[in-house]
Amino acid sequence: MTKKVRLGILGVAKINQRVFPSFSNMKHTVLAGIASRSLHRAKAAAKEAGIPSAYGSYEEMLKDPAIDAIYNPLPNHLHAEWTMKAADHGKHVLCEKPLAPTAKQASEIVRHCLLRGVKLMDGFMWPHHPRSARVKTLLKTAQIGELLRAQGSFTFHMDNLESSNIRLDPEKGGGSLLDVGCYPVYGIRWAFEQEPVKVLAMARFHRGVDVEMNGTLWFADGRMASFDCGFTMPVRMGLQLTGSQGVLEIPRMWLPEPNASYQIHREGGTEIHFLPGHDQIALMHDHFSQCILEDKFPEPGPMEGVKTLRVLDALLQSAREGKEIRLSQA
Repeated sequence: MTKKVRLGILGVAKINQRVFPSFSNMKHTVLAGIASRSLHRAKAAAKEAGIPSAYGSYEEMLKDPAIDAIYNPLPNHLHAEWTMKAADHGKHVLCEKPLAPTAKQASEIVRHCLLRGVKLMDGFMWPHHPRSARVKTLLKTAQIGELLRAQGSFTFHMDNLESSNIRLDPEKGGGSLLDVGCYPVYGIRWAFEQEPVKVLAMARFHRGVDVEMNGTLWFADGRMASFDCGFTMPVRMGLQLTGSQGVLEIPRMWLPEPNASYQIHREGGTEIHFLPGHDQIALMHDHFSQCILEDKFPEPGPMEGVKTLRVLDALLQSAREGKEIRLSQA
């Protein structure tokens, strides 16, 4: 029997409902346990998802030698505490994005896990979808010429901006930039393979968090990119890459449909391509598990999360202060 990584989940967050079905598609990962601060809730979640072990505290699961790795989908402000505690118990951690509310905290997490000798990966799924590899190949082989501009988006409509939704709590890492804006910002960095040198953002703030934001990123070579994110618009989650000889458009870049597609627009017409049948959640978890089993570094590495957060920090500062913010290239 092929050895599998025994994964435990911290918390019974709603995101788990999206993750659970993918475990049947995983080759190297088995869901072995789930923990909650309430044993009753943990047992209920375990029964519903067919998970063999339930724990009435996070610490109890971290102490269990039958758990090899942890998936941390806790609220943003708890990522650092519980990822580092998991590392202290020798558990590898796949932490939901963003790694932390700030780049400083994320850097501390990366350093802590490195010192404890455990693997750490930022829980962005889209880099693990084969479509992303295809897009990167198209860029590297200049299928749209030289990449000149990028434009990304991720928005969705939150029904009640007065609710107790954790995304609206500034003390818990709330705001649309950290929740969904991190996707297009990471995607822009990924496409350009450079770090921006300055940013400018405008946002609408409500209850202390950004609920809408538009941002512009400038790069040292003169190229520019833009994005928008928010809780007040219909679902939009695309990435458009404009080259000197064409435009590459990727709909639902961050959460692709089962029949994932991309389009190449040139003067001669439009090509539409499909990459069906891939479960990016399963692919992400299996990649992380393979890295544990084979003692390899996960790709993308956790420093990508830190680098994205440096840009997010600057964008939020720009939106609050109403001015351009320069980024250190250290």
